Amino acid sequence: MNVTHLECSLTGERYEAGQRHNLSRAGKPLLVRYDTEAAKRTLTRDSLAGRASDMWKWRELLPNDVEPVSLGEPETPIIELPETAAREGASSLLVKDEGRLPTGSFKARGLAMAVTMARQFGIARIAMPTNGNAGAALAAYGARAGIETIVICPAETPEINVTETAAYGARVYVADGQIDECGALVGKGAAEDLWFDCSTLKEPYRLEGKKVMGFELAEQLGWELPDAIFYPTGGGTGLIGMWKGFDELEAVGLIGSKRPRMYAVQAEGCAPMVRAFEKGEEFAERWENAATVATGIRVPKAVGDFLILRAVRESGGAAIAVSEEAILEAVEDAARDDGFLFCPEGGAVLAAWRKALGQGLVGKDERVLLFNCANGNKYPLPDRSKRLKLAEARAEDL
Repeated sequence: MNVTHLECSLTGERYEAGQRHNLSRAGKPLLVRYDTEAAKRTLTRDSLAGRASDMWKWRELLPNDVEPVSLGEPETPIIELPETAAREGASSLLVKDEGRLPTGSFKARGLAMAVTMARQFGIARIAMPTNGNAGAALAAYGARAGIETIVICPAETPEINVTETAAYGARVYVADGQIDECGALVGKGAAEDLWFDCSTLKEPYRLEGKKVMGFELAEQLGWELPDAIFYPTGGGTGLIGMWKGFDELEAVGLIGSKRPRMYAVQAEGCAPMVRAFEKGEEFAERWENAATVATGIRVPKAVGDFLILRAVRESGGAAIAVSEEAILEAVEDAARDDGFLFCPEGGAVLAAWRKALGQGLVGKDERVLLFNCANGNKYPLPDRSKRLKLAEARAEDL
């Protein structure tokens, strides 16, 4: 294992590797640090080309030193959306489809790593709050590892996510509050040593699984990062992770210094990062009365807020909010025009790209990568079918 230490993301205070950790003493996320000089001896473009195409191929920059808890996490494809691009007069548009992962979302990456490390540390019971997909992933990997799982969901969590999570054997509770309020209860139980808290960024290893998205896209695009990345942002683990991962790739000699502009995408009904970005603030105040169809980004208060804002600003990107109407329209357009079904959070990302084009934040000839974070079939869709009585039907009337 190439981990040298962990450090507080705010103060830089060092923490010993090989031990279970939650937040730092400053109450901020811990970041895993690696011996990149050792990693670069074996992590090369040639060595990677000969490895299995899964998230564990990046082992020199991952924290586990035991066999992973895995459900077969593949390298997810990058898909072109030519008609969607042409509709906006753009030369191309790419989407990385994370819906191909186990449990149908990119949450599988982070929770595979978090549960792997929980098993490595001998943790018997884990808990988290969730708006949907993260809870399902935690439950699935918990079942795989033989670890008891407790999940608390806000009442607006899609029913399919609640029932899916329960199907994996987790103890699932639907609560009358937002995700951060559910998280407070999880934190209380962790403080009483009832379970280990696997909430977003409240343990250090989920971030390490999510950063692999950045590793993959770098290799898939010929080791040349895109001009811009649009990412659906609730807790922001993936955005923070990729930004960290790009530095690690450069440190081991796989890429150069070029970085994409990072665009954090939120819904107008829950946009704490956008508000903080526009005000020039380092931390984001809690968003009251959060509401959006894109439940995965309905996070009123994120523990990693300053890390999201730091990545966006350092990259020259922005935080963008989009309307519910724009989200639903984007999902419908991409499905009809390119046969690609975005989840609502992915629809928000497509809508944000369109908005950024209109504002001149991105060029029509730039290489842009969108993230679709989950399989669109996991979400309710409008029924536009028509009823037919076969005894009376004529083919020419259809």
